[in-house]
Amino acid sequence: MAGELSPIDKAKFVAAKRAADLVEDGMRVGLGTGSTAAWLVRCLGEMVREQGLNFTAVPTSTRTAELAREMGIRVISLDEAKWLDLTIDGADEFDADLNLIKGGGGALLQEKIVATASDQMVVIADAGKEVETLGAFPLPAEVIPFGWQTSQALIEETLVSMDVLGRTATLRMNGDAPFVTDEGNYILDLHLKRIGNCRQLAMVLNQIPGVVENGLFIDICDTVIIGYGDGEVETRDINEGTVEKDRLDFVETDNLFTDLAD
Repeated sequence: MAGELSPIDKAKFVAAKRAADLVEDGMRVGLGTGSTAAWLVRCLGEMVREQGLNFTAVPTSTRTAELAREMGIRVISLDEAKWLDLTIDGADEFDADLNLIKGGGGALLQEKIVATASDQMVVIADAGKEVETLGAFPLPAEVIPFGWQTSQALIEETLVSMDVLGRTATLRMNGDAPFVTDEGNYILDLHLKRIGNCRQLAMVLNQIPGVVENGLFIDICDTVIIGYGDGEVETRDINEGTVEKDRLDFVETDNLFTDLAD
Protein backbone atom coordinates (compact mmCIF):
# COMPACT_ATOMS: atom_id res chain seq x y z
CA MET A 1 0.00 0.00 0.00
CA ALA A 2 1.16 3.52 -0.69
CA GLY A 3 0.88 4.46 2.96
CA GLU A 4 3.40 1.77 3.84
CA LEU A 5 6.08 2.98 1.46
CA SER A 6 9.19 4.66 2.80
CA PRO A 7 9.71 8.32 1.84
CA ILE A 8 12.45 7.27 -0.61
CA ASP A 9 10.16 4.73 -2.30
CA LYS A 10 7.39 7.31 -2.49
CA ALA A 11 9.86 9.70 -4.15
CA LYS A 12 10.90 7.04 -6.66
CA PHE A 13 7.28 6.20 -7.40
CA VAL A 14 6.12 9.77 -8.10
CA ALA A 15 9.12 10.41 -10.36
CA ALA A 16 8.37 7.21 -12.28
CA LYS A 17 4.66 7.98 -12.46
CA ARG A 18 5.32 11.43 -13.91
CA ALA A 19 7.81 10.03 -16.45
CA ALA A 20 5.36 7.34 -17.55
CA ASP A 21 3.05 10.12 -18.78
CA LEU A 22 5.70 11.00 -21.40
CA VAL A 23 5.18 7.67 -23.19
CA GLU A 24 2.72 7.85 -26.08
CA ASP A 25 1.17 5.33 -28.44
CA GLY A 26 3.55 4.11 -31.12
CA MET A 27 6.71 5.12 -29.30
CA ARG A 28 9.87 3.05 -29.04
CA VAL A 29 11.09 3.50 -25.49
CA GLY A 30 14.27 2.48 -23.72
CA LEU A 31 13.63 1.17 -20.20
CA GLY A 32 16.37 1.54 -17.62
CA THR A 33 17.57 -0.73 -14.85
CA GLY A 34 17.35 -0.35 -11.08
CA SER A 35 14.80 0.22 -8.35
CA THR A 36 13.43 3.50 -9.72
CA ALA A 37 13.22 2.07 -13.24
CA ALA A 38 11.29 -0.89 -11.82
CA TRP A 39 8.63 1.54 -10.61
CA LEU A 40 8.50 2.98 -14.14
CA VAL A 41 8.02 -0.44 -15.72
CA ARG A 42 5.15 -1.19 -13.37
CA CYS A 43 3.52 2.19 -14.01
CA LEU A 44 3.76 1.60 -17.76
CA GLY A 45 2.44 -1.95 -17.41
CA GLU A 46 -0.61 -0.60 -15.60
CA MET A 47 -1.15 1.92 -18.41
CA VAL A 48 -0.91 -0.89 -20.98
CA ARG A 49 -3.49 -2.99 -19.15
CA GLU A 50 -5.92 -0.30 -18.04
CA GLN A 51 -5.57 2.42 -20.69
CA GLY A 52 -4.56 0.41 -23.74
CA LEU A 53 -1.22 2.20 -24.11
CA ASN A 54 0.53 0.71 -27.14
CA PHE A 55 4.29 1.12 -27.27
CA THR A 56 7.43 -0.97 -27.77
CA ALA A 57 10.18 -1.25 -25.17
CA VAL A 58 13.91 -1.85 -25.41
CA PRO A 59 15.16 -2.91 -21.95
CA THR A 60 18.70 -2.22 -20.74
CA SER A 61 19.10 -5.50 -18.85
CA THR A 62 17.72 -9.01 -18.65
CA ARG A 63 15.96 -8.27 -15.36
CA THR A 64 14.22 -5.21 -16.81
CA ALA A 65 13.20 -7.29 -19.84
CA GLU A 66 11.75 -9.99 -17.59
CA LEU A 67 9.76 -7.46 -15.54
CA ALA A 68 8.50 -5.68 -18.66
CA ARG A 69 7.23 -8.95 -20.16
CA GLU A 70 5.62 -9.82 -16.84
CA MET A 71 3.82 -6.47 -16.93
CA GLY A 72 2.50 -7.14 -20.45
CA ILE A 73 4.82 -4.73 -22.24
CA ARG A 74 6.03 -5.63 -25.74
CA VAL A 75 9.79 -6.04 -25.71
CA ILE A 76 12.17 -5.95 -28.68
CA SER A 77 15.93 -5.61 -29.10
CA LEU A 78 17.72 -2.38 -29.95
CA ASP A 79 18.77 -3.92 -33.27
CA GLU A 80 15.09 -4.41 -34.09
CA ALA A 81 14.13 -0.91 -32.96
CA LYS A 82 17.20 0.73 -34.55
CA TRP A 83 16.38 4.11 -32.97
CA LEU A 84 14.30 5.17 -29.97
CA ASP A 85 12.00 8.09 -29.30
CA LEU A 86 12.76 8.17 -25.60
CA THR A 87 14.78 6.44 -22.89
CA ILE A 88 13.79 6.68 -19.24
CA ASP A 89 16.30 5.51 -16.65
CA GLY A 90 17.49 6.14 -13.13
CA ALA A 91 20.84 7.50 -11.94
CA ASP A 92 23.11 6.98 -8.97
CA GLU A 93 24.12 10.66 -8.99
CA PHE A 94 23.36 13.73 -11.09
CA ASP A 95 24.63 17.30 -10.96
CA ALA A 96 23.24 20.68 -12.03
CA ASP A 97 24.40 20.12 -15.63
CA LEU A 98 22.64 16.73 -15.69
CA ASN A 99 25.92 14.84 -15.85
CA LEU A 100 25.34 11.41 -14.35
CA ILE A 101 27.00 8.51 -12.62
CA LYS A 102 25.23 5.28 -13.53
CA GLY A 103 26.02 1.61 -13.21
CA GLY A 104 25.25 0.82 -9.60
CA GLY A 105 23.02 -1.95 -10.90
CA GLY A 106 25.70 -3.22 -13.27
CA ALA A 107 23.95 -2.37 -16.55
CA LEU A 108 25.91 0.74 -17.53
CA LEU A 109 27.07 -0.52 -20.93
CA GLN A 110 23.62 -1.36 -22.26
CA GLU A 111 22.19 1.72 -20.55
CA LYS A 112 24.63 4.04 -22.31
CA ILE A 113 24.13 2.40 -25.70
CA VAL A 114 20.34 2.63 -25.41
CA ALA A 115 20.40 6.20 -24.08
CA THR A 116 22.61 7.46 -26.92
CA ALA A 117 20.36 5.74 -29.46
CA SER A 118 17.42 7.89 -28.33
CA ASP A 119 16.03 11.26 -29.33
CA GLN A 120 15.69 12.09 -25.65
CA MET A 121 16.92 10.71 -22.33
CA VAL A 122 14.92 11.34 -19.18
CA VAL A 123 16.34 10.48 -15.76
CA ILE A 124 14.04 9.68 -12.86
CA ALA A 125 15.44 9.92 -9.35
CA ASP A 126 14.69 10.71 -5.75
CA ALA A 127 16.01 14.02 -4.47
CA GLY A 128 18.89 12.35 -2.64
CA LYS A 129 20.61 11.56 -5.93
CA GLU A 130 21.36 15.22 -6.67
CA VAL A 131 24.90 16.29 -5.80
CA GLU A 132 26.95 19.44 -6.22
CA THR A 133 29.92 17.46 -7.58
CA LEU A 134 29.90 13.89 -8.86
CA GLY A 135 32.06 11.25 -7.25
CA ALA A 136 30.76 10.32 -3.80
CA PHE A 137 29.06 7.32 -5.42
CA PRO A 138 31.72 4.88 -6.71
CA LEU A 139 32.17 5.25 -10.47
CA PRO A 140 31.76 1.90 -12.26
CA ALA A 141 34.10 0.91 -15.07
CA GLU A 142 33.16 -2.20 -17.04
CA VAL A 143 36.21 -4.26 -18.00
CA ILE A 144 36.70 -7.53 -19.84
CA PRO A 145 37.65 -10.45 -17.55
CA PHE A 146 40.92 -11.12 -19.39
CA GLY A 147 43.68 -9.22 -17.61
CA TRP A 148 41.28 -7.34 -15.37
CA GLN A 149 43.96 -6.87 -12.73
CA THR A 150 46.16 -5.19 -15.33
CA SER A 151 43.25 -2.93 -16.24
CA GLN A 152 42.78 -2.16 -12.57
CA ALA A 153 46.45 -1.21 -12.17
CA LEU A 154 46.34 0.96 -15.30
CA ILE A 155 43.21 2.73 -14.05
CA GLU A 156 44.73 3.45 -10.65
CA GLU A 157 47.91 4.71 -12.30
CA THR A 158 45.90 6.96 -14.61
CA LEU A 159 43.89 8.39 -11.71
CA VAL A 160 47.06 9.87 -10.25
CA SER A 161 46.98 12.56 -12.94
CA MET A 162 43.21 13.14 -12.75
CA ASP A 163 41.37 15.75 -10.68
CA VAL A 164 39.92 13.31 -8.13
CA LEU A 165 40.28 12.86 -4.38
CA GLY A 166 40.37 9.04 -4.26
CA ARG A 167 42.25 6.63 -6.52
CA THR A 168 41.22 3.12 -5.43
CA ALA A 169 39.55 0.64 -7.78
CA THR A 170 37.88 -2.47 -6.36
CA LEU A 171 36.43 -5.48 -8.15
CA ARG A 172 32.65 -5.71 -7.67
CA MET A 173 31.70 -9.03 -6.16
CA ASN A 174 28.59 -11.20 -6.14
CA GLY A 175 29.11 -13.25 -3.02
CA ASP A 176 32.43 -15.05 -3.36
CA ALA A 177 32.66 -14.59 -7.14
CA PRO A 178 33.12 -11.50 -9.33
CA PHE A 179 29.91 -9.77 -10.39
CA VAL A 180 29.33 -10.52 -14.09
CA THR A 181 27.39 -8.13 -16.34
CA ASP A 182 24.87 -9.17 -19.00
CA GLU A 183 27.72 -8.87 -21.50
CA GLY A 184 29.95 -11.23 -19.51
CA ASN A 185 32.27 -8.53 -18.18
CA TYR A 186 33.49 -7.47 -14.74
CA ILE A 187 33.01 -4.11 -13.01
CA LEU A 188 35.66 -2.14 -11.20
CA ASP A 189 34.22 0.44 -8.80
CA LEU A 190 36.38 3.56 -8.64
CA HIS A 191 36.28 5.24 -5.23
CA LEU A 192 37.02 8.81 -6.28
CA LYS A 193 35.10 10.85 -3.64
CA ARG A 194 35.03 13.88 -5.94
CA ILE A 195 35.44 14.23 -9.72
CA GLY A 196 36.76 17.61 -10.77
CA ASN A 197 36.55 17.15 -14.56
CA CYS A 198 33.95 14.57 -15.57
CA ARG A 199 34.39 15.01 -19.30
CA GLN A 200 38.14 14.50 -19.18
CA LEU A 201 37.89 11.48 -16.91
CA ALA A 202 35.26 9.81 -19.08
CA MET A 203 37.43 10.12 -22.18
CA VAL A 204 40.65 9.02 -20.49
CA LEU A 205 39.13 5.93 -18.85
CA ASN A 206 37.83 4.63 -22.18
CA GLN A 207 41.35 4.78 -23.64
CA ILE A 208 42.66 2.22 -21.13
CA PRO A 209 43.05 -1.28 -22.61
CA GLY A 210 40.44 -3.65 -21.19
CA VAL A 211 37.96 -0.92 -20.27
CA VAL A 212 34.74 -1.38 -22.22
CA GLU A 213 32.82 1.62 -20.87
CA ASN A 214 32.53 3.81 -17.79
CA GLY A 215 29.53 5.04 -15.83
CA LEU A 216 29.91 8.76 -16.55
CA PHE A 217 27.04 9.94 -18.75
CA ILE A 218 28.05 13.33 -20.15
CA ASP A 219 25.79 15.39 -22.47
CA ILE A 220 23.35 12.49 -22.71
CA CYS A 221 20.56 13.37 -20.27
CA ASP A 222 18.03 15.97 -21.44
CA THR A 223 15.59 16.03 -18.54
CA VAL A 224 15.57 14.96 -14.92
CA ILE A 225 12.38 14.24 -12.99
CA ILE A 226 12.99 14.44 -9.26
CA GLY A 227 10.60 12.85 -6.79
CA TYR A 228 10.14 13.81 -3.15
CA GLY A 229 8.72 11.79 -0.29
CA ASP A 230 5.70 14.10 0.09
CA GLY A 231 4.58 13.50 -3.50
CA GLU A 232 6.15 16.61 -5.02
CA VAL A 233 7.72 16.21 -8.46
CA GLU A 234 10.19 18.59 -10.07
CA THR A 235 10.96 18.40 -13.80
CA ARG A 236 14.11 20.11 -15.10
CA ASP A 237 14.69 20.40 -18.84
CA ILE A 238 18.30 21.39 -19.49
CA ASN A 239 17.67 22.17 -23.18
CA GLU A 240 14.71 24.48 -22.54
CA GLY A 241 16.07 25.80 -19.26
CA THR A 242 12.73 25.20 -17.57
CA VAL A 243 11.77 23.92 -14.12
CA GLU A 244 8.24 22.70 -13.42
CA LYS A 245 6.82 21.54 -10.10
CA ASP A 246 3.79 19.36 -9.47
CA ARG A 247 2.39 17.07 -6.80
CA LEU A 248 1.00 13.57 -7.17
CA ASP A 249 -1.50 12.05 -4.78
CA PHE A 250 -1.05 8.47 -3.63
CA VAL A 251 -3.83 5.96 -4.17
CA GLU A 252 -3.93 3.48 -1.32
CA THR A 253 -5.46 0.74 -3.45
CA ASP A 254 -3.02 1.10 -6.33
CA ASN A 255 -2.02 -2.34 -7.64
CA LEU A 256 1.55 -1.14 -8.00
CA PHE A 257 2.01 -1.30 -4.25
CA THR A 258 0.92 -4.86 -3.70
CA ASP A 259 4.11 -6.72 -4.55
CA LEU A 260 6.98 -4.33 -5.23
CA ALA A 261 9.51 -4.29 -2.42
CA ASP A 262 12.23 -2.15 -4.05
